[in-house]
Amino acid sequence: MKKRLLILTLCVMVLSFVLTSANAAEVTIRDDLAKYFEGFTGTFVMYDQTNDTYIIYNEPQSQKQLSPCSTFKIYNSLIGLETGVLDHEDVYTLLKWNGTNYPFPYWNHDHTLASATKESVVWYFQELASRIGQERMQGYLNKINYGNHDISGGLTTFWLRSSLQISAMEQVNLLNKLYSNELPFSPETQAAVTKNITLSDTNGVKLMGKTGSGFQDGKWILGWFVGCIDNQGHRYIFATNIEAEDGAIGGKAREISKQIAKDLGILPAANL
Repeated sequence: MKKRLLILTLCVMVLSFVLTSANAAEVTIRDDLAKYFEGFTGTFVMYDQTNDTYIIYNEPQSQKQLSPCSTFKIYNSLIGLETGVLDHEDVYTLLKWNGTNYPFPYWNHDHTLASATKESVVWYFQELASRIGQERMQGYLNKINYGNHDISGGLTTFWLRSSLQISAMEQVNLLNKLYSNELPFSPETQAAVTKNITLSDTNGVKLMGKTGSGFQDGKWILGWFVGCIDNQGHRYIFATNIEAEDGAIGGKAREISKQIAKDLGILPAANL
């Protein structure tokens, strides 16, 4: 009897392995994309929702956890809206500037969630994180399984070259869950955030994304661009990061991402 049970268990395990392997997404490694990353150590990950396939450049780098920097504003926004700290009507998300003169002039005035997202206003999201509070922030990062979940670096700084870390592959898989309605955020919350990160919407092709830049010792050492391209209802989720001794900024990661997407035939020139 025990022998039959063991054989049955092994058969179930083998069947489960076969089914899992059959359903696994196809991965294409594109070493030729190295030409876009000259001068940087970086990676590009794109997931095609419709065909369940990945394109990856520099697979080891795609698994490396790094500070999310301002790409975390996507989730800071989602949590702020979902907890009711912010209203879904943008006009009621206005936060007053505290009078501090920041090095970026467009930070130095009052902002709503939409304008703060567009201009990547750090002080706005630091205030938002403070209002969310440590317990709720940690709870949501645990629920959505965000990177290493670590906010020990401080409630207003954990995503800024500090304790929170996430890989490009994790960024893509998390955004895929978001766009597949598999995360604990209402459709209204998701719609507000998606609208705020929409960079272009032309001829049925929408580009959504958020940059992030890491600054250390007077140098820009890390750049991110993560988001989604919706081409006639066909979604591509992507993440790009670049590292260098200097010059690695989110704007450059965005430029690389858009050029790759254009050359792959996913993003028309009109959306660049």
